[in-house]
Amino acid sequence: MKGHVKTLSGMATAPEKIILKSQALKKYILEKCYPREHEQLKELREATIEQHPFWSLMNVPIDEGLLLSMLLKTMNAKKTLEIGVFTGYSLLTTALALPADGKIIAIDPNREAYQTGLPFIQKAGVEHKINFIESDALSVLNDLITNGKQEGTFDFAFVDADKEGYIKYHELLLKLVKIGGIIAYDNTLWFGSVAEPEEDKMEEFLKLGKKCLTELNSFLATDPRIESSLVSIGDGLTLCRRIC
Repeated sequence: MKGHVKTLSGMATAPEKIILKSQALKKYILEKCYPREHEQLKELREATIEQHPFWSLMNVPIDEGLLLSMLLKTMNAKKTLEIGVFTGYSLLTTALALPADGKIIAIDPNREAYQTGLPFIQKAGVEHKINFIESDALSVLNDLITNGKQEGTFDFAFVDADKEGYIKYHELLLKLVKIGGIIAYDNTLWFGSVAEPEEDKMEEFLKLGKKCLTELNSFLATDPRIESSLVSIGDGLTLCRRIC
């Protein structure tokens, strides 16, 4: 989602990034089942809505963030990658879940958006865990492999950037994430468009994302190097556990 700022700009209103069609059900889940959103996450989310009202949909939903937090804690993750940061909701979620000596390499070409969330990251006391790199992801990932000697050292990677790049990222992340580690791809159901017939008319950004993500989903489903689970939360979240 975070890599589609320009392609979404022609739309009058932001599409909702959730596959639940019942607003009552969404309200029930968020209010009754997920009341534990961290204070600084809530503040960051509200600041993003205020400062970036249209693009605020690029932050992961509350329930997805809580799932990622629990997953990271269960894994005892200490070293992670994040590709696509925007204002940092998922980044702060990860930083809060990691232990005090945990480290995150966060990559995004837009430092300005990251500055929106930075005060809340600092307020939460987790800025020391984050190495934010203002860059395209491919060059940084390649540098980590060729110059950083960091192959097989990351516990977890979260990918929420340009959808066209997902498959390219996948090959590099399989080198960087250790065996048993997890790579998470966001937006893999792409507003439900992946299941829509080819002949259906849809916005150009939906069509582009659908093509990229249906190809990715098919590829991940048969990749022998991973075991995967597509979780129908938010806009779709695919978890890939590296097995070789």
